[in-house]
Amino acid sequence: MKKSCALLLSLMFILILAACSGNSNDETEKDNSSEKKETTTIKIGMIPDQNTADLNRSMDDFAKDLADKTGFKVEFVPSVDYSALVTAFDRGEIQLAWFGGLTGVQARSLVPEAEAIAQRPIDKEFKSVFIAQSNLEIDSLEQIKGKTFTFGSESSTSGHLMPRYFMMESGINADTDLDGNPNYSGSHDKTYKLVESGAYQTGALNISVWEAAVEEGKVDTNKVKVFYTTPEYYDYNWTVNKMDEETKKKLKEAILSMKAEDNEVMNLLSTDQFIETNNENYEAIEKVAKELKIIK
Repeated sequence: MKKSCALLLSLMFILILAACSGNSNDETEKDNSSEKKETTTIKIGMIPDQNTADLNRSMDDFAKDLADKTGFKVEFVPSVDYSALVTAFDRGEIQLAWFGGLTGVQARSLVPEAEAIAQRPIDKEFKSVFIAQSNLEIDSLEQIKGKTFTFGSESSTSGHLMPRYFMMESGINADTDLDGNPNYSGSHDKTYKLVESGAYQTGALNISVWEAAVEEGKVDTNKVKVFYTTPEYYDYNWTVNKMDEETKKKLKEAILSMKAEDNEVMNLLSTDQFIETNNENYEAIEKVAKELKIIK
């Protein structure tokens, strides 16, 4: 009888140990699973279309805000130029990027699963401005003929693609009708500075960068004037790379919830909110890029 009791007690003890061990393993697995979710890394990029120091500082602030809102680890990765960001996106090195209309189309053509998820309200009705030295008697696109001219980046929607398109619509061939070949400044702020300095007589750039520069006194309007504003078109957007739906949803909800006071990017981009968008909104940009043989 004593032996039976002892055997029974031993079996019960073993079962208790096994149960405790199972619970411990379950808890460990839960902890590991939770840890994996918390350490999801999102690398973000932005086309370098403005002052690099301002852009880098603002994007670091944006990364922190996005991390706080999603629980992800978010890192900003600077790009040397527009094409470098598209290439990094194609390689999967960037999970979220702020593209212009053209670079967004280029990136999504390379990664078909990529999706434009958010834009500023102004981006559904964006414009470019054509500027000239103030002493020039010029008030139409046709009068650009025979003038020196600078675009922004060659991959810029508002600083090259659409200005070139509207010039073509006005009968101006940017490659044959100007004084020499057109210049490519690389960014919008450099464009207005080149015209202001007298290096180029005329140029074209992003309307929001121009308006911000005027408001902040960064450009001398006694030396530079706007002589033409283009019709509206879709432009900038946040595009997510190929990823699972849950991660995409968290990123989209976080960006759409941002307010002007949340981070410096809102101020840099001259907006107080982001709104939803989708790939179809940029089909016109793709059509123009193909028409001008900028993309195939």
